[in-house]
Amino acid sequence: MEDAPRQRRPRRATGMTRLRAAQPRTADLIHRELFNDIVAMRRKPNDPLPERDLLAHFGVSRTPLREALLRLADEGLVIIYPQVGTFVARIPVQALCESIMIRRALELVMIEEAVPRIDGNFMAALDGNLLSMEAAGTADDLDAFDQLDGEFHRIIAEVSGRHTIMAMIDAVRAQIDRYRLTTLPQAGRLDRVIEEHRAIRDGLAARDVAAATSSMNLHIGQMLTEVQRLDTTNPDFFLDDRKETS
Repeated sequence: MEDAPRQRRPRRATGMTRLRAAQPRTADLIHRELFNDIVAMRRKPNDPLPERDLLAHFGVSRTPLREALLRLADEGLVIIYPQVGTFVARIPVQALCESIMIRRALELVMIEEAVPRIDGNFMAALDGNLLSMEAAGTADDLDAFDQLDGEFHRIIAEVSGRHTIMAMIDAVRAQIDRYRLTTLPQAGRLDRVIEEHRAIRDGLAARDVAAATSSMNLHIGQMLTEVQRLDTTNPDFFLDDRKETS
C-alpha cells in the first residue's frame, strides 16, 4: 500500500518577505500620484499624459505605468485612445450628479449619528476649522481652503463613529472634488461655503438634528442644482453624458 502523500506545511513569511509585502507596488505609487494630481486639478481635463514623459518622470518600465493608467481609466479619470494617446478625462455630468446624491444621503446619516455624541472637544475642533477657513478665504488660499473644507466634514464623520460611511463617501469623492475645485475661484464662493458650514455648525451646537440636516442638505444639494444647470466657467472640462444614459 502506497504511503499517503505528505501534507506540505505552509511557509512562514520571513522578515524580508513581510517587508516586501508591506511595500506599495510600483503601479500603486504611480496610480496614487496621478490620482491625486487629477483630483486636485493639477492635471486638468483634456490634458495629455504622454507615455514618454510619464516614463521619464517616474523612472519605470511601461508595465506598471500602463497598469496604473488602466486603473485610472476604470475610475473615469483618464481616457485612453489606442494609437493616439492618453488624456485626463473630462468630468462626466451624470456620474457627478449621482456621486453628489450618494454623498448627500450619507452626509445626512452622519449628522444624525453625530448629534448624540457631540462634546466640547468636537465643537472646539469644528470652531477651529471654521476660523482657519475664514483665514484661508481672506488670504485667497484656495488649496488650504479646499483641505479645510474636507476636514470640516471629516470632523463630523469622526464624532459620528461611522468610519465605513466615511469610506463610502471617499469612494465617490473624486469627480465631486474635481468639480468643487473649478468653482472655488468664483466671486463670493468662499464666503458662501463658510456661511453654509457655519449653519451646519450652529445646528450641531444646538443638538438640533433637523436644523443640522437641513443645513447639510442645502450645502450639498446646491451643488447638485448647479451641476444640473451646468452653469460653469469651464464648459470644456465637462462631458454632458446625461442624454447618453437616459
